[in-house]
Amino acid sequence: MNIAATTVENYRKLKEVGIGTYILFQETYNKESYEKLHPTGPKSDYAYHTEAMDRAMEAGIDDVGLGVLFGLNNYRYDFTGIIMHAEHLEAYKGVGPHTISVPRVRRADDIDPDVFDNGISDETFAKIVACLRIAVPYTGMIVSTRESQESREKVLKLGISQISGGSRTSVGGYVTEEAPEDNSAQFDVSDNRTLDEVVNWLMKLNFIPSFCTACYREGRTGDRFMTLLKNRQIINCCHPNALMTLKEYLEDYASVETKAIGDALIEEELKRITNPIVMEKATEYIKNIHSGKRDFRF
Repeated sequence: MNIAATTVENYRKLKEVGIGTYILFQETYNKESYEKLHPTGPKSDYAYHTEAMDRAMEAGIDDVGLGVLFGLNNYRYDFTGIIMHAEHLEAYKGVGPHTISVPRVRRADDIDPDVFDNGISDETFAKIVACLRIAVPYTGMIVSTRESQESREKVLKLGISQISGGSRTSVGGYVTEEAPEDNSAQFDVSDNRTLDEVVNWLMKLNFIPSFCTACYREGRTGDRFMTLLKNRQIINCCHPNALMTLKEYLEDYASVETKAIGDALIEEELKRITNPIVMEKATEYIKNIHSGKRDFRF
């Protein structure tokens, strides 16, 4: 769930209806720059916006996602800010951010990123991803289709763990085809491949595309999730769940080529599961998925 900063009461309502991770981007941690960019309106209160995650956690939302828009301000400042924010959440609730997103200023209808004084190069962007991965090793890191295929492939190898595919940024974009003259898009998408093409590409790079949401549904959030991450036991959930959700995708949506590549990958990855009980169950569940059954999870 990604909405503007709000009250503890409203966050509590979101928790009651069962949202997973609450995501809110800071945009920039530099107070002077932030206030210059948001002179009026509901986002103009820097402290209220910056302390939103504290209120969300107070309301019981224990999975939160951070992010800044690199390019608005000096990237070193905002990099330090997001690390300090993660450290604060660890100290405040004992739970660091579930995700960190790393968007950067990209071309849009009336924006040329080349004229921004704080724009960052592909090399600097890659360094930011690598340093975040070292600093916050337990956190999922997200890169969107703002980035090109080439850029995304580079940062996947440096620590990115979540990417989008087939994204649309215009109003109603997932309901109807985006028309060239549609001016409601938030930004230009640099990677225009379909989801099937992205899944195919990831597997050819030896990654396992996962569509898993099991932890939310099993109540593994907050400190429960972080404990599994930090002692590396999460592999007994994430690995088989990734294979099972990939199998569901292959059976229901994939092209012939993607399905062939995916089935071969799953067969090999099952052999890599070190826990014999998990391996046996995962193998059984995947056979059941092929037979038409769905929704298995560890």
